[in-house]
Amino acid sequence: MAPASAGGRTAASGSGEHPVPAQHRAAAAGRAVRCCVITVSDSRTAASDVSGQEAVRALAAHGHQVVRRALVPDDPVRIAAELGAALAAPEVEAVVLTGGTGVGPRDRTPEAVAPLLERELPGFGELFRMLSHAEIGAAAMLSRALGGLGAGGRPIFCLPGSPRAVALAIERLIGPELAHLVVLARGG
Repeated sequence: MAPASAGGRTAASGSGEHPVPAQHRAAAAGRAVRCCVITVSDSRTAASDVSGQEAVRALAAHGHQVVRRALVPDDPVRIAAELGAALAAPEVEAVVLTGGTGVGPRDRTPEAVAPLLERELPGFGELFRMLSHAEIGAAAMLSRALGGLGAGGRPIFCLPGSPRAVALAIERLIGPELAHLVVLARGG
């Protein structure tokens, strides 16, 4: 087992595990990340967007700010266009999309987002499905949740449309590591 850094974490590299440098954690500590939340749905309105509202609440609970919100239909062209606009906005440091990650015919969020990813973070989807399995059982395998880095190293996460799934992903995975991820992705 690899030694842990002062924060108790290790990071993997191609030649084995190495401690996460303390300066990365220190640079991220207490840093609020400016986020965009995009809800993908054919049926929700701004007033009934409980998943988007949950994303805003959970991000704020971790000290992050939502500086942009959008609601788009389950249309890959519209999803990609809204994500592109978010990535072009200098105030947006990370994007969380909710909805359209299932296996239904209209669930096309991963296909719309994948071309805009410079690098995928496969561990996010794997861990999300593992945590979901503990809550909902085998149905967790139906989720196509994914994470990656877009233009400028900005994190992008695609979450299911369920408010419980949004809370789980942000509270257990995204919220605690988002500032650290932003610092690392920018070479900090």
